[in-house]
Amino acid sequence: MVLGKKSIRVNGAECGVEALLLGATTSIGGFLFGYDTGQISAMLLFADFVDRFGQEQPDGTKAWVPIIKSLVVSLMSIGTLIGALSGAYTADWWGRRKSLSFGVVIFIIGNTIQITAMRSWVHMMMGRFVAGLGVGNLSVGVPMFQSECSPREIRGGVVASYQLMITFGILVSNIINYGVRTIETSDASWRIVIGLGIFFSLPLGLGILTVPESPRWMASHEDWEGARISMARLRGMRDDPQNPLVEEDLREMYEIIQKESRAGVGTWLECFTGSSASIPKICYRTLLGISVHFLQQWTGVNYFFYYGATIFKSAGIDDPIQTQLILGAVNVALTFYGLYIVEKYGRRWPLFLGALWQASWLLVFAVVGTVIPPDTSKTSGIVLIVSACMFIASFAGTWGPMAWVVIGEIFPLRTRAKQASLATAGNWLGNFMISFLTPLADAGISYSYGFVFVGTNLAAALIVWFFLYESVGLSLENVDLMYSQDKLKPWASAGWTPPGYTTRKQRDEPTHIENVSSSEEKISVEKREGYVASSV
Repeated sequence: MVLGKKSIRVNGAECGVEALLLGATTSIGGFLFGYDTGQISAMLLFADFVDRFGQEQPDGTKAWVPIIKSLVVSLMSIGTLIGALSGAYTADWWGRRKSLSFGVVIFIIGNTIQITAMRSWVHMMMGRFVAGLGVGNLSVGVPMFQSECSPREIRGGVVASYQLMITFGILVSNIINYGVRTIETSDASWRIVIGLGIFFSLPLGLGILTVPESPRWMASHEDWEGARISMARLRGMRDDPQNPLVEEDLREMYEIIQKESRAGVGTWLECFTGSSASIPKICYRTLLGISVHFLQQWTGVNYFFYYGATIFKSAGIDDPIQTQLILGAVNVALTFYGLYIVEKYGRRWPLFLGALWQASWLLVFAVVGTVIPPDTSKTSGIVLIVSACMFIASFAGTWGPMAWVVIGEIFPLRTRAKQASLATAGNWLGNFMISFLTPLADAGISYSYGFVFVGTNLAAALIVWFFLYESVGLSLENVDLMYSQDKLKPWASAGWTPPGYTTRKQRDEPTHIENVSSSEEKISVEKREGYVASSV
């Protein structure tokens, strides 16, 4: 393949064009996640959609009964939760590429079920459930595949693009909803929105089969020659698989796999007990990861993205779908800022201050909406929109991308995959609860529901302050070491540096040289006995 022979220089090293193609292709998984999340908000208002799937009222009109609206929206989240838990298994069984293609096929089947729905809300609900299985599979498989395949010089940008594409998917769905609202009395309005989701998924389902398989997955199945070729393609060196740069990448991967082999694989129970291995704070970190991801949903973000159009319509806003489009644009724009501050200011302070900022604007939202009903005051409606935009601005720059960063860093090697799955499941559980409870709460307490999110954001700020350690600038091994320091408190963790370092980014050179010399001797022996022998 010609692309496997082409490369560009990034951060002073060669990165294959196929690695960039892989990053762009797999990021479509994040786009599908966002698109499927964003499309339902406006569809719930389309006249034909309500007429077909809404419930007949005493006056003969059609409208949504809160419990049924909850089920139609929230069953997707149950599907994604199941898909997320099963995605790790399919990725290990079939390989990363085939697992992602499988997720796309399930997503397409789910969307096809939705498109063929005629007048049964159960039919539509089950279609969203099946589509959710596919989205959940992709939500685990895409970041895993990206991190395993991307050269280290572009790894951070490639993995971060997943969250960016989620926000872009939400924005695109809002734009399409805004465009088809003029034909809302026709079934084409919502069928077009869902059908385009199938079209958007095809580049991922087919394109993923043209890029290299994960070299790490191939190596874990003892296919070292395949891993070498895959690594060479990702460096743009298909015709030079013995290149020193490929050798260096392969040696680094060999070391990691050997370390994992020595660590073994922990059980699900061990994520909470840690009884069979002397790993510090293992239950602490499991619960922290679950809490951060559960509270990412309970910041209230999907209160706006799932039901924003409905909320703003009830507030008397002339064009609620346009307002939803504005929120989506703010979300995309500020996510770029979030990708900057996560490395500039770390994790703790942005998450802590972000939660306080979000609580403040949600308090304004709840107080104004409750005291001055927006359907009686245009000024009140404007304040609600501004409050929502300010909330989204903070979420996009802090809790949106950083929750994913946190669960990628805090878990020890032995139980990392299972703890990450549990944290992701916590995210989807929170997602389900928001999507299911919001129509019921909105019908019962209306804008006072915002006070609940004020409380959850304050709780999130407290959890970050008292339990999350600052991991910026540390390798995963040193993050693990930091959590093992008994006397180190989370609020003082930013000042901790690992042994052999003068700062988190600067090694103590004499110690470093001594360690490297020792390491090279050990690796040279392992290479003769390990992957070199297996590739001869």
